[in-house]
Amino acid sequence: MKKRSAGILAYRWRDEPELFLVHPGGPFWKNKDDGAWSIPKGEIDADENPLRGALREFQEEVGQAIDGDFIALDPVTISGGKVIEAWAVEHDLDASAITSNSFEIEWPPRSGKRQAFPEVDRAAWFPAPIALQKITPGQVSLLVQLLEKLGATPPAPPPVAPKRPPARSGTAARRTAAPKRTR
Repeated sequence: MKKRSAGILAYRWRDEPELFLVHPGGPFWKNKDDGAWSIPKGEIDADENPLRGALREFQEEVGQAIDGDFIALDPVTISGGKVIEAWAVEHDLDASAITSNSFEIEWPPRSGKRQAFPEVDRAAWFPAPIALQKITPGQVSLLVQLLEKLGATPPAPPPVAPKRPPARSGTAARRTAAPKRTR
């Protein structure tokens, strides 16, 4: 059975729609920004009501309850096979006032020491073009769906950087990189 997550995509109107995203906490995400943010979400049980799970996860990650008229978004499947079910809701909240639950891991690795980190280390409101740049690639379509439902023209998703070919090493690299000698 595929793992499922459920989340809430909060939005508000300024001159344009702004989207509420959270940045994952912990040492693995510390120096990552573009392509690292997420909607507040978390794993739910197979028999759990997805909207209730999404509301619980929002409360745990943001430290604030959320209510309103929820708009169901089409589920997305991310690269690892997990299905994300999400709802959008118009709701203004203070991104600087989040209080997240925490998780514990061995850190540094193989040190035998355990440290606690917040599940979410910060939150922010972003205009759509910036939100599309900040969010993880697997969740881009959730933002696009909401923008379409709001009648806002979604900006083009940011380009995906092409993968670099693997670096060559050893003799082959020296042969291709060294200038030819003439005698």
